[in-house]
Amino acid sequence: KGKGPKGKKITLKIARNSIRISPDGGRRLDLSKMGITTFPKCILKLADVDELDLSRNMLKKIPSSIEKFEKLRWLDLHSNQLEDLPKAIGTLQNLFYLNICNNKLTTKNLPEELTLLKNLHILNLGLNCLDSIPTSLGALKELKEIGLFDNALTTIPNSVKSLPNLKKLNAERNPFSDSTQQEEHADSIKRIETLHLVREKDLCSSCLKMCQDERDKLNKLNKLKNGTPSPPKKPSFPLLLTPNSPAKDNQKEWRLK
Repeated sequence: KGKGPKGKKITLKIARNSIRISPDGGRRLDLSKMGITTFPKCILKLADVDELDLSRNMLKKIPSSIEKFEKLRWLDLHSNQLEDLPKAIGTLQNLFYLNICNNKLTTKNLPEELTLLKNLHILNLGLNCLDSIPTSLGALKELKEIGLFDNALTTIPNSVKSLPNLKKLNAERNPFSDSTQQEEHADSIKRIETLHLVREKDLCSSCLKMCQDERDKLNKLNKLKNGTPSPPKKPSFPLLLTPNSPAKDNQKEWRLK
């Protein structure tokens, strides 16, 4: 059998040198963009950190031993190759922020145990392969922001739309059954319609032109609606950025303050 990419080996020394102090004083283990293909077992010895960033690697699996990170408040797994999540993720009762955007997750492989994360405020499920959202996510009463963009959703369950603390929902670029239904999703939580997700300098020339054309169309539409020209305004949506490689490298600029 052919072997996949070997990936970088993370030693305990490398991991310890990757610990940073976050703005709120917590300890953050940042192993993003390290070319990791398998979950480094050595970091289990650093399970007392408050934040764990394994984003932008090549991980295919997160082991059940993730449950050892009992203090974890912030878990960032975006832009990997994850096809499922362990049931043990439901034991992370202190988790405030979970980003599993830009992976290969399907609805079938979303563990029911996600609903046990009662303290979760921000959940990003964008850029996956979800064809539906479990109604049980309505049990996450503390959710304030949720990203569902770039999936295969045709509807969003009422239990999610009516979450009592939900303030922001990004469900763009899903094949909703009709435009009216999509507008209802937007109106129910006053969703921002346009998001600047990456810096212009990080886009290739064709993507940049496409974005500029779309922005010009929106500006013209706004002028027609308002009757008076107004300068383009970049909306701030720091916690549900589409991350991937063109995203901001400086995490401090878009992390939760």
